[in-house]
Formats: sequence, structure tokens, C-alpha cells
Amino acid sequence: MTAEYKVHGDVAVITLNNPPVNGLGYATRIGITDGLAKANADAAVKAIIIAGAGKAFSGGADIKEFGSPKALQEPNLLSVILTVENSAKPVIAAVHTVCMGGGLELSLGCHYRIAAPGCNVALPEVKLGLIPGAGGTQRLPRVLGVEAALNMIVSGEPVKSEMLAMLPGQKLFDKMAASVESLEQEALEFARSVADARPLPLVRNMPCKHPLGDAYFQFARNMVGGMSKNFPAPLKCVDAVEAATKQKFDQGMVTERDMFINLMLTPESRALRHVFVADRATSKIPDVPADTPQRDIKSIAVIGAGTMGGGISMNFLNAGIPVKILEMKQEALDRGIATIRKNYESQVKKGKLTPEKYEQRMSLLTTTLNYDDLKDADMVIEAVFEEMGVKEAVFKELDRVMKPGAILASNTSTLDMNKIASFTRRPQDVIGTHFFSPANVMKLLEVVRGEKTGKDVLATVMALGKKIKKTTVVSGVCDGFIGNRMIEQYSRQAGFLLDEGCTPAQVDKAVEKFGFAMGPFRMGDLAGNDIGWAIRKRRAVERASMKYSKTADLLCELGRFGQKTGAGWYDYAAGKRDAIPSELVIKMIEDYRKAQGITPRKISDEEIVQRLVFALVNEAAHILEEGIASKASDIDMVYLTGYGFPLYRGGPMNYADQVGLFNVVQAMNRFAQNPMDDAQFWLPAPLLARLAAEGKTFN
Repeated sequence: MTAEYKVHGDVAVITLNNPPVNGLGYATRIGITDGLAKANADAAVKAIIIAGAGKAFSGGADIKEFGSPKALQEPNLLSVILTVENSAKPVIAAVHTVCMGGGLELSLGCHYRIAAPGCNVALPEVKLGLIPGAGGTQRLPRVLGVEAALNMIVSGEPVKSEMLAMLPGQKLFDKMAASVESLEQEALEFARSVADARPLPLVRNMPCKHPLGDAYFQFARNMVGGMSKNFPAPLKCVDAVEAATKQKFDQGMVTERDMFINLMLTPESRALRHVFVADRATSKIPDVPADTPQRDIKSIAVIGAGTMGGGISMNFLNAGIPVKILEMKQEALDRGIATIRKNYESQVKKGKLTPEKYEQRMSLLTTTLNYDDLKDADMVIEAVFEEMGVKEAVFKELDRVMKPGAILASNTSTLDMNKIASFTRRPQDVIGTHFFSPANVMKLLEVVRGEKTGKDVLATVMALGKKIKKTTVVSGVCDGFIGNRMIEQYSRQAGFLLDEGCTPAQVDKAVEKFGFAMGPFRMGDLAGNDIGWAIRKRRAVERASMKYSKTADLLCELGRFGQKTGAGWYDYAAGKRDAIPSELVIKMIEDYRKAQGITPRKISDEEIVQRLVFALVNEAAHILEEGIASKASDIDMVYLTGYGFPLYRGGPMNYADQVGLFNVVQAMNRFAQNPMDDAQFWLPAPLLARLAAEGKTFN
């Protein structure tokens, strides 16, 4: 049973027990209503406690039931709360550790609430593009006051129970327990103390007003609207809380429900719910069971103290794992350590890090100039120059010095991991850990699984990714892995658009309007245009048939590598990052068109966006077909966390699903007719063609 029923003298206790966070799934809801019926029928029982087993009271809806009929099956959460309210005996919620979403709404339906300190209390529905749907917007303002409740509902962020208990006039918690350990005992005592009190207090009967009414809600709308432009839910939160102040309770509930159901159907909410599930699914690897044994990682070695090496090291220092950095020269070490210090000091200055934490992190960092000093590390990550000869030298040394069972990882962004593993006598211990720059900020970690990588090594690195708070996605071995392989096609299309009549600013603006954090040309300037130049030179040898616009090479020949040289696709003023359209670049593109005999044409924003985004989708379909990624949602997570794809569109594959794969294929067939484009590339990948023909989706 996912809810247990026990009687302690004259108090019945219903304990939610549905790990990990006591989600309010169908079986749990039945368990609560059955328990309430039993307790009310038992003359010896005077009061009822609803508690949570393990490390939560309740985290709310059961995500395993998301989108299934069970989620709505009666008794749904609204019916459960109604049953609690209608109990003839007082019901007390004893909350600890986690009380979120439907869990908080359930507690608000109880007659009394007692809380342990340190409990995270939240209504996070807004993060799924929704508003609370079981009375949260109507009851919370009644117990906390309108402003405090609205802040919680709009942000979705958790607040500690002891902070809420300190709010003047709050009625959320009737009592604070001394600790999690004493909660059960204190809840029993409290239940006995209110057992005979009548009438039973109901949150629904409490008044709900704001002294400034309309003026306050107008102010709130202006604030929220400015911050949430692509997301409808935050403004609906304001509307729902306003309804709590202007309508009778039952009418307010109807208003909340209507808004909740309408938001469920929006593409934004669908996208956010897809991302929520996709994020949790990244750690599920088809052939690696959840109980695969893991290696113990107590210390990390990092080779290279440059931008990547320093950023990688910070992730582990932040997680309390000791790091030893190796460099070839003392001055390179000193430079790297100075950068790490500077990064931490800036966080201290901004109040994001305490001086004590800063010192503690730095105390975990040691340095060396000698490979032999790395021998005791449990895992080593190299972040040296992206060239196979350099990697070979490093891995041969690591194979010599590292202890048996140590994990040998490479931060390569494109190179063949199988080849890198072959430089050692222990390919089973070798894996790719492709961090994204800046590594201490970017959320994404691509974990590259070689053909001989051990399952225990993969399971260990996935768990480690979680520990350092990364979104960790597994990729097979291919040129560029998932993210960079796709971005190459995106960048190629951006180049063709310049040839055909666009300016860099027009392409960037269209893509940024679609929701990308940055268009392809601003991104190139930030990353360094010379990186793409090196790849194209490599391609000219490896894949001579691959078609590119020549404009990017011409730009590099002018030494315009981007922000680091003060000039790229755009001009940059000294010390500033503002992209200023460059007359010189526009003339360079026009001269190139003339030399090629190309007549420029007017290109719509719609065509720009479709060509760039559908190029990602088609390449991704090939990646899925080849088994480089195990599921479409993994590709979505790569693009959302590593490449600035708009969150409210849920990633390229989810977006393609929403547009309809039939429509995607139709557009691709049109692009294939364009003589300036690469017709061969626009042949739909077999998987995409098959799904479109069958009316199916990627996710």
C-alpha cells in the first residue's frame, strides 16, 4: 500500500509511503480516503494525522502518472481534499522535509498543520507552465496573505517552513515542531490537544483581501509580465490569486480549475512538462541497469589549468571533491589558479558565496608539474589541446601512472573516443566527458561512451554528473557527438543564407526572436570563428564533397575571429560585448556574391528559422537512427542546456513534434529545390520520413 494506516491510542495516523517523494498517485489517494473513512468509523479515534514516510511529506503529483488516465481517476486530488475538509474529526497535516505542489494543497485542506523546521514548502506548478490546480491559488493567500502567497506561486521557488512561520499573522502552520525527529510525537500531542475543538477550522472560510486591491494587482501584472514574456502561466497566477480576493471561495476554485485546464493545453506547458520528464530520463540508459555497481570517486585529477581545466576543476571543488591540477609549467599553473580565485572572489563580492565556503573550496585544490603525483586519484580528466597527437601523449602517460580501476576521461569536443581509448591498455576505463564552456557555468555535460567503456564506468560518471549538478546526456562516438555534430548543419545553413541575401544581423535577429539566446553569428563571435575554420579545413580533407559558404573562411582570412580579436561578424568596442553591424563584413559578403554571380533575394524570418531549426532536426534524426543518442528527449536536453534553444519550445525534437513531422518533411522538400542550398542534406533522414509517413512523433 502506498499509504499506511495505524492507530496510536485515540489518534489515527495515515502515512503516505510512495517513494521517493510520496507522490499523490492513484493508489496513494485511495489510501488517504480509505484511511479517513476507517478513522471516522472508529469510535475510539478522536483525531487524524496525515504524515509522510521517508524524506518527504509529499512532493505533489506522481510524475509516473503524468498524462495517463490514472492522474485524473477519482478520487482525484480535489476530491481527496474535499474528503479531508468534510471529516467529522480534526485532520492534522504533519509536514517535514518536502511539502510541495499537491502535497501543500493537501495540507491546506487539513484543519491544522504542524511543521518541522527545514521543510521546503512550494507551489512549483508555474515551472511546468501551469498554475496550482487543487486550490493552491485560493487557499495559500488566505493563510499567508496575498503578497507572500503570490510571490511563492509566481516564482515556484521553495521557502523554508521556519521562514514562513515567522510571517506576521500567518495561519499556514499552527505549530512548529522542534525537529524532524520529534515531529511524530509532537503531532500526536497536538492532535490530542485539538481533538475536541469545534467547529473545525477550514482555510476556505478565512477572509482574503488586499488593502490596495486593483492597484496592487496591476503593479504585480506589470512586474510579472515584464519577466515572463514567453510564458503565459505566471500572469495567470496573478489572475487566479486576484480571483481569491474578489470571488467567493467556490467560484474562485472554478476560476482556478478553468485556468489550469486551459494552460495544460498550451504548447508552452506541454514543452515544460516534456522537459521535466526528459531531464529525469537522461540518466536512464537502455542497457545499463539502475543497480549497476559504481566506482568510488573520492578525488579527481585534472590535466590542464587553462579555461576548460580551471572551469572543470571548480565543478568538483563546489561539490566538496578534492582536485589536483597538472600543468607542464609553473606559470601556466599560477595563471590557472589565479583565474579560479578570481571567479570565486567575484561570487563572494556578489554575495553568492561566503568567504568561509571560498576558503574551504580552495583548500581542496592542489597542483603538480609531475604525472607521477596523480597516481592515487580515482578519476582523471584531461582538458588539453584538441589535437589527436597531444591526446595520445597524455593518455599513454596516464596509462603508465594511474592506479588500476581509475577512470580516464577526455574533455574532447569532437575527437574519436575509441581511438583515444586505444592509446591505453585499459579501454574499459576510458570515457569522454565533454564539458561546455565556461565549464563552471554551463549545465550540459555530454558523456561519450566508447565501444569498450565499462558499464560501471558509465554509471559512475552519470552519478558524478548529478553530484556536480549537470544535465548529463550519453552520446555514442561520432564526429562532434550530439551537440556539435548538429550545430555544424545549423551553421552551414546560416552561411548559405548569407550567400542568398541575408545579413548576419538579420539571421541572428530572426533566430533570437524565435527564442534562441543568441543567433549563429553572435555565437560564432563569442566562441571564436577560428574554431569553425579549423573544422572546415579538416572537412576539406575528410569530406571534400561537403558544401559550405566561403564567407566564414574569408572572414577568418581577415583575422576577424570574434570578440577575442575585437572584430568578427560584428565590430566590438574595446571592453564591450555589444555586437555592432560591420560595414566591412557586409561589403565582403556583397563582393563575394558578385564574384559568384549570385543575385541576392529577400528572405523571410520564417524561412531563416525553419532552415536553421529543421537542419538540427534532420541531423538529430540521423543521430537517433545510428544509435548515437538513445532517445529524442536526450537531444532536446542537449540543445536546451548547451546551445540556448528556447525552453518554452521544449528542444528541437519537441518543437518538430509540435509543428507536425509531416510539415517538417514538406518544408525540407521545398528547401531541397533551392539550387543555392545542399539538396542532398535535405533528404529526410529515414527515421524522420518513416515517423512522418505514419503520423507519429519523436517523443
